[in-house]
Amino acid sequence: MDIILCVTGSVAATESIKLAREFKRQGHNVKCFMTEEATKIIHPNAMEFATRDDVVLELTGDIEHVKYAQADLILVAPATANTISKFAYKIADNAVSTLLITAYGHNTPIVFVPSMHDSMYDAVYENILKLESEGIKFVNPRMDEGKAKFPAVEDIILESLRTINLNRAKMDLDKNNIAGKKVLISLGGTYEAIDPIRGITNRSSGKMGLELAKQAYIRGADLTLLVAHVTVNIPKVFNIIYAESTEIMNNKTKELVSDFDIFIATAAVSDFAPIKEESFKISSDINLSLDFKPLNKIIKQIKDINPNIFLVGFKAEYNISEDKMIECAHNQIESAGTDLVVANDVGRAGCEFGSDTNEVILVNENILKLAFSSKKELSGLIFDEISRLI
Repeated sequence: MDIILCVTGSVAATESIKLAREFKRQGHNVKCFMTEEATKIIHPNAMEFATRDDVVLELTGDIEHVKYAQADLILVAPATANTISKFAYKIADNAVSTLLITAYGHNTPIVFVPSMHDSMYDAVYENILKLESEGIKFVNPRMDEGKAKFPAVEDIILESLRTINLNRAKMDLDKNNIAGKKVLISLGGTYEAIDPIRGITNRSSGKMGLELAKQAYIRGADLTLLVAHVTVNIPKVFNIIYAESTEIMNNKTKELVSDFDIFIATAAVSDFAPIKEESFKISSDINLSLDFKPLNKIIKQIKDINPNIFLVGFKAEYNISEDKMIECAHNQIESAGTDLVVANDVGRAGCEFGSDTNEVILVNENILKLAFSSKKELSGLIFDEISRLI
């Protein structure tokens, strides 16, 4: 992707260096435009280092505002009150504002990342709403200490790539059949209380579910997450519903699935729960034995509620043969009606719960083995297969 990063005169310009480096690390091309005020905060050499390209500070006979106006995305990060307000009324008085107007005329997607004092943000909010009504995307700032602060770099990148892909889908430039689909993903491990202090859970981290969520979001899905106990930080751009226990997860899932096109059930849901949950802390001075009851399998109820949903199940096994793992996946297809099962053996080195890597087998009427790689890479391949099948 070709991304034009416009840096304006907010102290958050220091974060633009990290932002540009992360875009480059992910394989994107970045060209930087800077306002004069931005150069008073960070030196252009810093952005030249981050982008590995010359920085545009003023327009020349090379007509840079035209040359770069049809990139995949114009990203203004940070965006000051001044830059937002000038663009709202299409004022062109520097390289950045002139580029923005030219790009707008070409229908190039534009994303703003406001960063300023909260009183200034409130003062220009009317201009933000005006621009949003014109199709301009804003990444919500992080409100803290009376300031509209620069959001997490990951949030900006997710929103940027999503904006690019939605635009490409709109223009029929890509065969992206995930854009616009309503996607529900469950992740993490459920927790079953024994008393107010203790409970039983499992070792699911939520990493695989999170990577799939990022893929869905970047591809333009209307995404909702059902989140149990996780060890990962979930981007604030996601729509999140928390469901700690299997009962809550079950109820929330049944409420939601009728309205979704795709459900990816990555959550490690408890198979058992204590028959009785005590209302007080059980003394540690006694011998304790617990009786457990089996819990309903959420995945087996989905197709009864929404027969048309594309259902993706996960099947984690431990130290079994590949043939047995495939057999277990087929059993889930038969019992739950899953359209695709992602099977893996958490007993293998590098594939344990909480790892950043995995090796999986995709099972439906066909068998597709995905080699050992990062969960980020696997999530892309899994979504490629979902896209092919829906």
